[in-house]
Amino acid sequence: MHLGILTAPFAEMSLEKVADYAAGAGFEALEIACWPQAGGEKRRYAGTAHLPVEDMTAARASEIMGMIAGKGLSVSGLGYYPNPLHAEAGHREAVTSHLKRVISAAGLMGVKVVNTFVGGDRSLTVDQNWERATGIFAPIVAHARDKGVTLAFENCPMIFSHDEWPGGHNIAYAPKIWRRIFETWGDAVGMNYDPSHLVWQMIDANRFVREFGPRMVHVHAKDLMIDRDGLYDHGILSAGMGWQIPRMPGLGEVDWQDFFATLYRAGYDGPIIIEHEDRDFEGSDEKIKRGFALARDVLRPYVK
Repeated sequence: MHLGILTAPFAEMSLEKVADYAAGAGFEALEIACWPQAGGEKRRYAGTAHLPVEDMTAARASEIMGMIAGKGLSVSGLGYYPNPLHAEAGHREAVTSHLKRVISAAGLMGVKVVNTFVGGDRSLTVDQNWERATGIFAPIVAHARDKGVTLAFENCPMIFSHDEWPGGHNIAYAPKIWRRIFETWGDAVGMNYDPSHLVWQMIDANRFVREFGPRMVHVHAKDLMIDRDGLYDHGILSAGMGWQIPRMPGLGEVDWQDFFATLYRAGYDGPIIIEHEDRDFEGSDEKIKRGFALARDVLRPYVK
């Protein structure tokens, strides 16, 4: 396994500066955030553009990968997490077109994984969303296969705010949907697994790994704290709004020793990428770095 970071929190830093920090802080890998350079993404923890995927060339890809390797780092994957099943057709076209560009850039760079969301229209049922997804993703999955890239979906429901209620912005959150994904696309796709998303759904995380571990090609390390007073006030039908709080590993509900024991038993030997969404460690690059350092020290004993 290799321990690394998702570059998204460092929106104002160049990729080279982020790589300098990561190498100096004892990390081994980067998941590179690849939103469009022109911007457009409004939500938190999104919008960082650390690669020129819109005009990537083989020469530029080689230069970037050489820079990263020269610092003793690898690239675990390219990350772009939009909503390909958005209610507006124009939005869907924009984000799926950019996703294809990210995949093409990964192919040029020799990066084997592109992480993303299946997406979801919150006003539709899961089955209605799935019908849309099969049509939208068929050419994207084919494009990834042609470029030698595995498309890895994350298991996040994307229900954090009232504009995502009631159905969320990503349907790939529960075992029933994941079985459909793998039955439909097989080995052409994989899972980018984040245990924190199972905590507030009350899904057995270890059982989830036992079932889907062989399909996991990338892992996010993020914790989640349940605010018991918030849960009392809002109730579980609020889907976590007001009581689920993303935290750095070690500050929430995830049992990391048990988590890694289950991953090892499942045969996972890929990257462990820390995803930073903890408000207590935001506000400056130095605070973000303190959050990453805390998570590194919690996880390092398990990553060999």
